[in-house]
Amino acid sequence: MSAPLPAPVVTLDGPGGAGKGTVSVLLARQLGWHYLDSGALYRLLALAAQRDGVDLDNDAALSACVPTLRIAFQLHDDRLQVLLDGADVSRAIREESCARNASRLAVHAGVRARLLPLQRAFARAPGLVAEGRDMGTVVFQDAPLKVFLTASAEQRAHRRWLQLSAAGVNASLDDILDDLRRRDAQDAQRVAAPLRPADDAVVIDSSDLTAQQVCARIAGYCKERGLTDGAGLPE
Repeated sequence: MSAPLPAPVVTLDGPGGAGKGTVSVLLARQLGWHYLDSGALYRLLALAAQRDGVDLDNDAALSACVPTLRIAFQLHDDRLQVLLDGADVSRAIREESCARNASRLAVHAGVRARLLPLQRAFARAPGLVAEGRDMGTVVFQDAPLKVFLTASAEQRAHRRWLQLSAAGVNASLDDILDDLRRRDAQDAQRVAAPLRPADDAVVIDSSDLTAQQVCARIAGYCKERGLTDGAGLPE
């Protein structure tokens, strides 16, 4: 089990394109809590490794890069800005090539182990909304509220296509769908922290729900479990 939590944590796990990022940012802002995008950490490591010429299949070399990462997450309205060594890489880490590289290095047990303390350090008062693929099963096993957010592969691919198009990134919907299915299989089959719901997670299928509806549902769970008094949260 993980160490006792210094502040309440809500975890959101699930496959790519399920809406974790949008919902997590909305929830963190509404709660006034800190925010962790663990997937961005793997993408940032992939960017740094490529920049520094580190082999993405070399677990030891990648693990050695982790302590050198200088990262920051900044919420602006409902938008997340991601900084690496002071540079805004928000758009770069959303490229599909970066996502593929992140999935490639995420299979390494050494990398995941080195990133654990970095991720756990985000848990501080008044609370943390943490989204990723193993937040509830590995990183924050004692979180008082765990959510597993999913959706159909087709819906997830369409959402990703809209997200990339809005960011000015040209992408094929068919290619995105194929890539999502490949990454789903890779995430589910990896030995280190395979993607799955925590035993005590609340599973939400967001296929027919808006991000605001999912956020409101999770906010309700927070209130029910005494994590917040509900003030300022959507009904």
